[in-house]
Amino acid sequence: MEPYAGKHKIITFAHNYAVNVQPINNMETKESLIQLIEQSIRQNWNLDAMTDYKGATLQYRDVARKIEKMHILFEFAGIKPGDKIALCGRNSANWTAVFLSIITYGAVAVPILHEFKADNVHNVVNHSEARMMFVGDQVWENFNEAAMPRLEGIIELKNFDLVVSRSKQLTYAREHLNEEFGKRYPCRFRAENVSYRCEDPEELAVINYTSGTTGYSKGVMLPYRCITSNIQHIRMKVGLQPGDNVVSMLPLGHIFGLTFDFLYGVTAGVHLWFLTRMPSPKIIAESFAEIRPRVIACVPLIVEKIFKKNILPKVDNKLGKLLLKLPIVSDKIKEQIRTQAMEVFGNNFIEIVIGGAPFNVEVEAFLRKINFPYTIAYGMTEAAPLICHSRWDEILYTSCGKTVTNMETKVLSPDPEHIPGELICRGQNVMSGYFKNPEATAQAIDAEGWLHTGDMAIKDAEGNIFIKGRCKNMLLTASGQNIYPEEIEARLNNLPFVGESLVLLSGDKLIALVYPDHEDTFAHGLSKIQLEQAMEANRNELNKQLPAYSQITRIRLYPEEFEKTAKKSIKRFLYQNIEE
Repeated sequence: MEPYAGKHKIITFAHNYAVNVQPINNMETKESLIQLIEQSIRQNWNLDAMTDYKGATLQYRDVARKIEKMHILFEFAGIKPGDKIALCGRNSANWTAVFLSIITYGAVAVPILHEFKADNVHNVVNHSEARMMFVGDQVWENFNEAAMPRLEGIIELKNFDLVVSRSKQLTYAREHLNEEFGKRYPCRFRAENVSYRCEDPEELAVINYTSGTTGYSKGVMLPYRCITSNIQHIRMKVGLQPGDNVVSMLPLGHIFGLTFDFLYGVTAGVHLWFLTRMPSPKIIAESFAEIRPRVIACVPLIVEKIFKKNILPKVDNKLGKLLLKLPIVSDKIKEQIRTQAMEVFGNNFIEIVIGGAPFNVEVEAFLRKINFPYTIAYGMTEAAPLICHSRWDEILYTSCGKTVTNMETKVLSPDPEHIPGELICRGQNVMSGYFKNPEATAQAIDAEGWLHTGDMAIKDAEGNIFIKGRCKNMLLTASGQNIYPEEIEARLNNLPFVGESLVLLSGDKLIALVYPDHEDTFAHGLSKIQLEQAMEANRNELNKQLPAYSQITRIRLYPEEFEKTAKKSIKRFLYQNIEE
């Protein structure tokens, strides 16, 4: 890293706040995440660790060197164990090296989704009391350092330039970093020099701010036991080997990508690849053919788009979306589609793990028809993130699998196998609470340690869990019928010219907002009137599949894509008061 002279000014910080949350269970996590990382770095010293696609590659020894330099920087800058360090940028090799530096040093990482708007990032940095921040060059230009007065320094991720310094110690450390590193390791930095601490399981590792559909971000406090417990489950169910390739598409600012791809991957000694751009179907097809990943974790939208736009049309362009609805598909066509799909995803993977948002049931049914190796992972930030997950050859249709290792689940219903109720869980994966928000913590975790997920579910006799929808999304009609809009939207989204949809209750009538598939509409040369006629035909077709109490009375075209979270879930609260 080359030195950079920044501005300097000393600022004073308030004391950290502590939230008194009792341990939620008596189970013990026997492994140390930090020790797993140290062991992996030592054992895989000469293996490739992280690659920015079409860019540089870091081997595990390079990552170790960067970690050591960061530790020197933190030490000179006066960073103490428990201090917060924010990290905001697109997935990259340097992002992961900095994150590992933070936790192995003893500081608390505050990963922030780079999709967050500037004012939200400012609020997260201030609320978390971060002393330092690392930013990607793509997002830094949108931020205002004056809005984050507590920060002592801001470092750019690409070249580790010190772009803002309010600390003489930090400025000195950055300017003399290579010199100080050379003093400590005058001969050479070797694997035997890698020696990290061993954390306490209840020690705070990460504060991850939610990007949920309620519009209010909360700082989820995740101790080491949460992450280590998740890794134990993934290792048993996935079992990657050193040198295996993994493409990290999920944003590392979100706990699904942070734990499932990155932290598990590092402990397993895998080679992580970062696309450094939006994972469009074209980019995926190009990069996966070269990388040939062993496991793929992604949100449903990516799989749905690739099948609808890139796979089905190549098999039979006339069928399109209709192929998803055919009750019988010939074995020859099934094999064609499966072969095409396997090739698009690199033709080397054990399974695709889909999570973060509901999966379209008709697309899922088709995947089962062609014996495509997919599975569902269900969870939430507050569980770091896994609550349910099973291997692809174990999972049932529309299920999100069984309860993961070190956790227990329960459905609050008089008949949990048939009548949906709220899914609650407790165990090693559950957070210690919300940062500086004991009221919200008490609402989420009850006196017996059960985390209330806010999702409606049923649970069969074998322990398979089926999510029906969000409690807060459930629509209650005047006749007392409970309607889960996600189920209707999944059907509507498979009809012609529908890009995405949102079902709302207006008075006592159900209406659907539809953002059209403009690419499909343009290809068929539809005028606005013809598109409206097509939507009316869709409404009639949809209502044939629905009981009388959940039928749609009107489809209204919406002019733009619905605003979404990083997990690609629609922010429903923004559309509740739209006039019909």
